[in-house]
Amino acid sequence: MTDYPKKVLRTLKKRSCVRRQLLAKEFEVAARNLTGLLSSRREEDEMRRLRYKLNPSKHRSYGRYDTRKGRDRDRDIWDRSDQTQTADDIGFDGETMDVTTYKDSHVFLKGTQSANPHNDYSQHFVDTVQRPQNFIRDVGIDERFKEYPKLKELIRLKDIQIKAGATPPLYLQCDLTAFDLSSLDTKFDVIQIEPPLEEYQRRASGITFDWQPWDWEEIMNLKIENVSAQRSFVFLWCGAGEGLDIGRECLRKWGYRRCEDICWVKTNRRNPGKKQHMDTKSVLQNTKEHCLMGIKGTVRRNQDGHFIHANIDLDVIITEEPELDSIEKPEEIFHIIEHFCLGRKRLHLFARDSTIRPGWLSLGPALTSSNYQKDTYQSFFEGDDGLLLSFNEDIESLRPKTPPLKSRGG
Repeated sequence: MTDYPKKVLRTLKKRSCVRRQLLAKEFEVAARNLTGLLSSRREEDEMRRLRYKLNPSKHRSYGRYDTRKGRDRDRDIWDRSDQTQTADDIGFDGETMDVTTYKDSHVFLKGTQSANPHNDYSQHFVDTVQRPQNFIRDVGIDERFKEYPKLKELIRLKDIQIKAGATPPLYLQCDLTAFDLSSLDTKFDVIQIEPPLEEYQRRASGITFDWQPWDWEEIMNLKIENVSAQRSFVFLWCGAGEGLDIGRECLRKWGYRRCEDICWVKTNRRNPGKKQHMDTKSVLQNTKEHCLMGIKGTVRRNQDGHFIHANIDLDVIITEEPELDSIEKPEEIFHIIEHFCLGRKRLHLFARDSTIRPGWLSLGPALTSSNYQKDTYQSFFEGDDGLLLSFNEDIESLRPKTPPLKSRGG
């Protein structure tokens, strides 16, 4: 029993050291400046008390302090029968020590304050409505590659390449329920479809919308196969509910096979306490949305580098959730598409004024004006400009590449 205070003191010192290393990196400050940030008052009291118990002559100041405050201090720290846990939980055998059991997340951001799990993001969401994804760092395009200079340079060169090869932004206001897509007389390399789903209105009940939702039968009846190139890609926003299944049926009907599922994870850093609206068809709170990616034709990553650049971006987008009455999608989806496919013919269905973008032909009923002329649009792909973005040796040397397949006999 005489070694027990020494064991506890060693554990506390080790725990403090680990906290300093982790949080010094997290907050980007020197470890010696973290005393006030890391140490809880109760843990400091425990360490002072143990030092005094091990060597009273050396730590007399604590004894005087303890006397002034009364002997109930000892009972307050060690005799908490309702807040105990076994010593096995903190690395001892056959002994029991008391630790503070946190009932909520009011000390959550301070790191490891006790032997209790300090990264219980689910409990923290219950206490504060701060979503777990709020604490993922460097999720923005500008911050993501700070520590990866080659990738950062690759993205910079890709953006220059895309800007140089982009067509002027063209847009056409039209009713997609009646508009004949074949009249565009163009086969597109990339098609992004952003339908106004009934699901969006369902999870924002009580809000009046100025648009009518499309059901999945109407979406499936879009003649996407009439405007898609022999080898092409489609990106279909399908929500987080029934669209995950029906969206795949749409891809098959249009002649595509699903190859990726891009997930938009929504944070609520700026407004964590806003009223929550639950989808009547969901059993969990929806904090993400999906965009299905389909491929048509034969495209090989290790052979078709003139048409696609694979493995540059992720299949996860983390951005702030828009207002409940908004159906805006993250701008990053455009970056993912443009970085991936070098084809210059890009079509965006159900576009809005806020999504008009160089390099894209935008169609939709929500647009307030039109500037599309078929002859003008088709002229952008004649002559030296061609159908693909120009080749760049620096990009080719930096981009990730898929190694060629080994022969079976090799």
